[in-house]
Amino acid sequence: MKLLKQCWSYQVLISSILFFTLLFGCKSTIDLDVKNSLDNEAIHMLDANLSEWEIWMGAVHTSVDLDVEKFDNVQTGKPLGLHNDPKNVFSVQKENGETILKITGEIYGGLTTKNEYGNYHLSVQFKWGDKKWEPRLNTKRDSGILYHAQGPHGAFWNVWMASLEFQVQEGDCGDFIALGNVYGDVPVERLVKDNGKPYYIYNSKGVVTPLKYGPEFVASQASKSELHEKPHGQWNTLEIYCIGSESIHLVNGIVVNRVKNARYNIDGSTIQVVKGKIQLQSEAAEVYYKNLTLTPISSFPSKYTDF
Repeated sequence: MKLLKQCWSYQVLISSILFFTLLFGCKSTIDLDVKNSLDNEAIHMLDANLSEWEIWMGAVHTSVDLDVEKFDNVQTGKPLGLHNDPKNVFSVQKENGETILKITGEIYGGLTTKNEYGNYHLSVQFKWGDKKWEPRLNTKRDSGILYHAQGPHGAFWNVWMASLEFQVQEGDCGDFIALGNVYGDVPVERLVKDNGKPYYIYNSKGVVTPLKYGPEFVASQASKSELHEKPHGQWNTLEIYCIGSESIHLVNGIVVNRVKNARYNIDGSTIQVVKGKIQLQSEAAEVYYKNLTLTPISSFPSKYTDF
């Protein structure tokens, strides 16, 4: 009898080990759209080792002090590629106990999630540093949050993936830009600049317009509805709500843009995009990010349904 009890205890122990191994061993492959059925706790995406991310670096500008092949046009130059960040463009530092991502901007690049995500609320704080680099030394500080990213690294300008962009640029935070063959529809109002060139601004009551790079589209960008950025050096809160193929952009708690019917042109077909990878851009400006979280959601907050 004692031997039978020992065997039974051993079997229970082995079964428990196998169960928890399967449960936690598979956790990293769970997308947020599936995770909705499990819990709604925020996932903190930034840690000391950037364990949720991988780095893709673009071409090196001729002004950079680095012994590699360099290019005047970094949009067409040969990229450094995956896991090759010799200038430590992406790094993590501690400040007052907080984990902060520093992006120097010295070389174009993308910090890319290893996994794809859908049906989530992304929240992050950002502020500008002071440094700027070629080829944007004399232009606005620029970065961006790319989401629903599809396909290979370097599909756009040999740097970033095809994706929807939440523009992070001085005076333009919250703009929508379609990168490459991922695009969507935005309700917009058509305006005209002093030089006669048209541009499009988000308006919840506007005409729903497909926006994408290409001669058959009127534009690839929809400007934010209003400016809600804080002065240089102060922390701003940026948010993206994604449900299926639709998303909402917020800057410091205010809705400034909305994208509908996200889709991807690939191999002659157009497919709906409901999830994808997330990228943080390095684009010639020093920028800092902290408190980047993804929280599973199953619907848009009711207060944003009219936007």
